[in-house]
Amino acid sequence: MTEKELIELRNGAEVTKVQFKERVLDKYDTACELVAFSNSRGGKVVVGINDKTGHINPLSFVEIQETTNLLTNLASENVFPNILISVDTVKVDGGHVVVATIPEGKNKPYHDNKGIVWVKNGSDKRRVFDNAELAEMMTECGSFHPDEAAVNDSSIDDLDMETVKAFLLGRFASRFENVGLTEVELRELPIEKLVDIIGEGFTLEKLFRNLRFIRPDGKLTVAAMLLFGKAPQRWLPVLTTKCVSFYGNDESGMTFRDKVDGEAMEGNLLHQFSCVMDFFRRNLRMVQDGEEFNQQGKIEIPIIALQELVVNSMVHRSLVRQCPIRIFIFDNRVEIHSPGTLPGGLTVKDIEAGTSLPRNNFLFSNAIFSLPYAGIGTGIRRCISLGIKPEFKNDENLNEFVIVIPRLDENGNQVTKLDEESNQVKDESGNQVTKSDEKSNQVQGGNSNQVTRSNEESNQVEGEKELSHPKLTKQQEDIRNFCSIPRTAQEIMDRLGITNQSKNRQRHIQPLLDMGILEMTNPENPTANNQRYRRTPKK
Repeated sequence: MTEKELIELRNGAEVTKVQFKERVLDKYDTACELVAFSNSRGGKVVVGINDKTGHINPLSFVEIQETTNLLTNLASENVFPNILISVDTVKVDGGHVVVATIPEGKNKPYHDNKGIVWVKNGSDKRRVFDNAELAEMMTECGSFHPDEAAVNDSSIDDLDMETVKAFLLGRFASRFENVGLTEVELRELPIEKLVDIIGEGFTLEKLFRNLRFIRPDGKLTVAAMLLFGKAPQRWLPVLTTKCVSFYGNDESGMTFRDKVDGEAMEGNLLHQFSCVMDFFRRNLRMVQDGEEFNQQGKIEIPIIALQELVVNSMVHRSLVRQCPIRIFIFDNRVEIHSPGTLPGGLTVKDIEAGTSLPRNNFLFSNAIFSLPYAGIGTGIRRCISLGIKPEFKNDENLNEFVIVIPRLDENGNQVTKLDEESNQVKDESGNQVTKSDEKSNQVQGGNSNQVTRSNEESNQVEGEKELSHPKLTKQQEDIRNFCSIPRTAQEIMDRLGITNQSKNRQRHIQPLLDMGILEMTNPENPTANNQRYRRTPKK
């Protein structure tokens, strides 16, 4: 480091990665600084600059020797596990300044000689008391893998077999290619038969032990429960997603258009993903994509971009943070809050460039067979290529990663306010935004009064025509999402907590069949023993 670079560093004042000391007078406090830097992203301790005034007070030759030896001794004897630091001197008028560089530790968490763990907090430091924060440090260093941790009192009976079957068909697709059966026929096979094709003589439990979804002690891993569990929130209550669509642009607002409660969201990642996408379809506008009025519209934010961002938040979230993923829709933006900051020192520029560094390696490597997810770091870049310009916030104070997606009107300007009744865009003056040409989503009636699209049409699913059935109840929405993979009548009744009787099937399943929301897997034989019900594509 040159004197000019030192002056520039001094002029920047103390920040998260720089600490000034005129002299090392308090050995314990200095050791705590070394611990804090090691547990954070590393940094520099500069000795010879007053931290209050920025005045440079050079060290003499004897002071340089004493300070250098003291810093290296503190790093090896007062930091546990001990660390290696590099110490340099910078020549200035009247003497030298000592600069100690502390790298980010590879064996976190580090603690002082009193057993206290410290991390940087802005230009200062703070103690760590939260076990989740300690676990996060261990995760970054590879000494703890939360996705492979045990879920106590769980067994293979707590897994949803239809979700498992869908995973196996994707995971071992090459094994099934030579069987001579179509995908539909494979899906109708008992899961025991599929497992036998994968490994002759295998049971599902043995296969899942080999795949590390079941630990040697017989307990399921967190990854297994998240990917395949019937009700993961029974064991992992915070590993869920909360969705709220607010009136206005303030998250502290007391009124909302729509929200997804905990009961409806209860389920594995595939179920949560389906619920979130339905939430977007209900609450985001449809925009016209062609010159003809009757041409089908598209959702205002490309559905592919939303899928990428939602799956990223589910797969790369911190599993030790005791809070859910939160998704907010405001009049002018959409926000996705994912617990935990970017792992491994990644920056926003890194992810925009396509750099991928999975936080949950085991979950990450298996989620690609259950969710619409490539897993190669192209998701963010794909969103940008679709014309989406999200803002990324790596908030270390709140310990979360936030994606903010602006909502744009037909002219590409950011929306400021939505009409509460029709969900139509309004400009800053409160006037409805319209387009002057034939591409407008609005038409003029014979009396020149403006005719707008109905709420039902603006909430329709991308690429399909307006639905004629009434709005679904929350219970019906839950059944629809639950049937993202084929379900038996017994499974649906179990989900509802009622007996599997004919009157209950007529009451809860038949209306969804009549509306085209669900379909039978074996429609030619409605009373077949292997009959299942699945969500109709794009419904």
